[in-house]
Amino acid sequence: MMLIVTGANGFIGSALVWDLNQRGREDILCVDHISPKEEADRPLPYLKYQAFCKPEEVKNYLETHAEKVDAIFHMGACSSTTETNEDYLRENNTEYTKVMWNLAIQHGCPFIYASSAAIYGDGQHGFDDKTPTSTYTPLNLYGWSKHWFDEWASQQSLQPKSWYGLRFFNVYGPNEYHKQNMASVVFKAFLQIKDTGKLKLFKSHNSKYEDGKQLRDFVYVKDVTRWMIELFESNYAENGIYNMGYGVCRTWLELAENVFKSMNIPTNIEWIDIPENIRNQYQYFTEAKMNKWEDQGLSAPQWSLESGIKDYLSNYLMTDSRHMRTPS
Repeated sequence: MMLIVTGANGFIGSALVWDLNQRGREDILCVDHISPKEEADRPLPYLKYQAFCKPEEVKNYLETHAEKVDAIFHMGACSSTTETNEDYLRENNTEYTKVMWNLAIQHGCPFIYASSAAIYGDGQHGFDDKTPTSTYTPLNLYGWSKHWFDEWASQQSLQPKSWYGLRFFNVYGPNEYHKQNMASVVFKAFLQIKDTGKLKLFKSHNSKYEDGKQLRDFVYVKDVTRWMIELFESNYAENGIYNMGYGVCRTWLELAENVFKSMNIPTNIEWIDIPENIRNQYQYFTEAKMNKWEDQGLSAPQWSLESGIKDYLSNYLMTDSRHMRTPS
């Protein structure tokens, strides 16, 4: 028996491996473009798994080892929202996901993959996972690469045993350190405050919102991984797209104040203009509709913004061992 996790040396993928380890699962095939030995500060060396291979080696590994696959968790993708190479995004996000979809069909196992809330674009049509994907217009090519696959999946007559596309909202938490510009504002805020004692936040250029009162749906990675495992184990959830957010939006100012509080440093914010090249694409409000999730009888989030930030900083960022670790 084996679980496959792609993107296993990335943020959400490695957090999932950690969560599976906590539940006694180490029979995991970890798949990633980056091997545990190729880059420093990656999370896999701190976790337990059966084997590692690169994406192009998965089929051969399964053939030679004749493993029965319990489920495929496909988190592997280019996660850069600023990537401008359409061919690269099609190959690494859309087409790669089709390959794993077909592998799940071949092995008769559930398929759980990373979609994205970027599909919802500027939010003018809401953030509802019950609405057809074709309704939405992403603001960037990254969002389109996820949109293309969600549309494709909904049109397939041949499908995995069960399948779930997860539209992640603003996920934050340990193991994201390699993401650089794509890392969460919680992580960036911690580094800024640690270095300078203050935090730069965008002003509002929309008269409906005060500075710092722009709204986002922040969700802690430990809720996300628990939900993925819950979907795998449920055996009853309806196939399709599911939002992965807290379901209640919060302000950037609330996020900032909680980071300062967890670091025991007085709040000190420097307001800066949103760069003109992204100003027209800036989202002032996101909030996941979680009704579909709740209708399936699946669990509520356990980590509020306050408790998530406290756990992240106290148990990871402010310690000598920032990564999620499985005891040896």
